[in-house]
Amino acid sequence: MRAPATNTQTPVPVRDPDRVANRTRTEQGGTPQYDPVAYGQELAAISHHQTEATSARFVVFKALAAVGIGHEQPDDIVAALEAGAVAGAHTWISESSPPHGAEPRFEDGWFAGVRDVASHLRRIADTTATTGQGRAASSAMLLAHLHQPASPAPQEAPAEDPGPAAELDTKDVLAAAERFPWALAAPGTRHWPDGEFLDVALSAVRPEERQGYIERLEAFVEQHRERLEELLRAYGPGSRPASHGRYALIGQPETLVVLERMEANPFGLRSEWEKELETVFLNDLEFAWGPRIRLSR
Repeated sequence: MRAPATNTQTPVPVRDPDRVANRTRTEQGGTPQYDPVAYGQELAAISHHQTEATSARFVVFKALAAVGIGHEQPDDIVAALEAGAVAGAHTWISESSPPHGAEPRFEDGWFAGVRDVASHLRRIADTTATTGQGRAASSAMLLAHLHQPASPAPQEAPAEDPGPAAELDTKDVLAAAERFPWALAAPGTRHWPDGEFLDVALSAVRPEERQGYIERLEAFVEQHRERLEELLRAYGPGSRPASHGRYALIGQPETLVVLERMEANPFGLRSEWEKELETVFLNDLEFAWGPRIRLSR
């Protein structure tokens, strides 16, 4: 029996379930290998588990804070538990075997797939174990905000209305992003030319941040130049992860705005995103970027 090893990325779903079915029909019978309805149910189940995990993590942080344990230790504890769960999935995948009596070519393909999946799970476990910092502190801040009493109405005359917040022109923001070609894919390889991702990202810019936002974005990109270059190299067009249909946002000009908001206002970004868009794209971007506060786990 061949012993499964480890290698690289596992195939993952793309944006449109119907496209999965269309691309995976057999040439002879035309029967789809993936049922779009079943695929949608699978995504719903995964989303449910992620939501439950977020709630459970919040309870753990709250309980540890109640007994006087600071922020860093809970982060390490929860990260170790989550990494261990992924490691358990790695063991289960690595020990799987092809059906009894399968042809050698089928076995070769089976073990190649096992190596890809196992290697991807190992990298997820490594990342999970080392990038959980800041979540306990974030949970404590959120809890304090939720329990903060409403301020009494002021007795004195209300302050002068400062007027409407400055508006952000999407064309100006995109023009600013285009000034950083080393963080962007070549125009011919980009995806999703519509403006829905940029609109959602800009909706997470707070009113007080809109004045001078372009300068803020430019400073963010310059500060993270090496990190953005590596992101484009590892996950952008032409990379193996991108070939599976995911990470399509990487290399887009508007993605620079998404990443800036992911660092500056992660709760606001995810809240706006979940109203309008599929979270799978934001989750993928969080995994590849590794933000200070990750909300998809």
